[in-house]
Amino acid sequence: MTTKRAYKLQEFVAHASAVNCLKIGRKTSRVLVTGGEDHKVNLWAIGKPNAILSLSGHSSGIDSVNFDSSEVLVAAGAASGTIKLWDLEEAKIVRTLTGHRSNCTSVDFHPFGEFFASGSLDTNLKIWDIRKKGCIHTYKGHTRGVNAIRFTPDGRWVVSGGEDNTVKLWDLTAGKLLHDFKSHEGQIQCIDFHPSEFLLATGSADRTVKFWDLETFELIGSAGPETTGVRSLTFSPDGRALLCGLHESLKVFSWEPIRCHDMVDVGWSRLSDLNVHEGKLLGCSYNQSCVGVWVVDISRIEPYALNSMNQLNGRSESKSSSGNTTVLNEITAKARLSSSQNPDPLLKETRSLGRLSISHDSDPLKEGKYLACIYPFSFYNSSICF
Repeated sequence: MTTKRAYKLQEFVAHASAVNCLKIGRKTSRVLVTGGEDHKVNLWAIGKPNAILSLSGHSSGIDSVNFDSSEVLVAAGAASGTIKLWDLEEAKIVRTLTGHRSNCTSVDFHPFGEFFASGSLDTNLKIWDIRKKGCIHTYKGHTRGVNAIRFTPDGRWVVSGGEDNTVKLWDLTAGKLLHDFKSHEGQIQCIDFHPSEFLLATGSADRTVKFWDLETFELIGSAGPETTGVRSLTFSPDGRALLCGLHESLKVFSWEPIRCHDMVDVGWSRLSDLNVHEGKLLGCSYNQSCVGVWVVDISRIEPYALNSMNQLNGRSESKSSSGNTTVLNEITAKARLSSSQNPDPLLKETRSLGRLSISHDSDPLKEGKYLACIYPFSFYNSSICF
């Protein structure tokens, strides 16, 4: 008996003209936000055919979108450089922020503070205070546009990847550049952090994935070159593997030493985002006005399939592919605890990096009213199969 390891969950027309960007909600993997050349920002329930919301207000095409950690706010950066912040509960714009001189090509929310970052073709990285309604810092250093931005899980650093082939690590507390990573030979297209170790992965148009030690700032190793550029990547929640999305396939890597465990053929082409939720990898791609949602069953890919087979045969897998002893149940429990309770998992490791003086207060109005107002069909409780 054979079962597909990867399949297309759905495909739908998302905008009246070309889709430029999209992002999966990290909290639930049940929502998707898209930005189009039609100036619209559309919100979707994954597995459903119709938009939950269509948000108007921008006067140019949307080049970047992202959810905050609670999936209550969406930031959308436009070709004009303007960023609009949407409250999904009220379905209205709560901030319009200007300052970039060219296309806003990337946005990312701070993991627990009232801040977000934006990158632009104007080469600048900006940090915005949502409450103060303005830019509180501009980081200059890239010589070309900024393609990718990610805050570290502890919220103290932000990493930017540019068209200048460099990855820059900025210290938010000190307000300065901490390190330059310069081994890529093509523009940076994606960034992710290991969920529990001081490890950074970067994917580039040079068709390689590189792993960096964030304690020593040294290059651990490089995977590739692949046949195409690296479009998206994400660490598995338990930290055992890096899932790397290429043009028509998924590759699964470990490091120290660098090893490719598996490859899965997937037809997602212009992959834009990946996220793992409840044992499934979601991949979202776009082509012209259409969006495709793909699913890969992680339990059927190595090293996870190998471990499942060993357990079925009565053997307990106690070593990772790199030879380091691990207790899988402990790692899985730690991953679940980090994702459900702890917004800054790096702080639970062997050292404390300190943190910004940021309010952790949450808005008491958000969660319940948001689900009732925006999701009347309660898709969080529905049985969407993927």
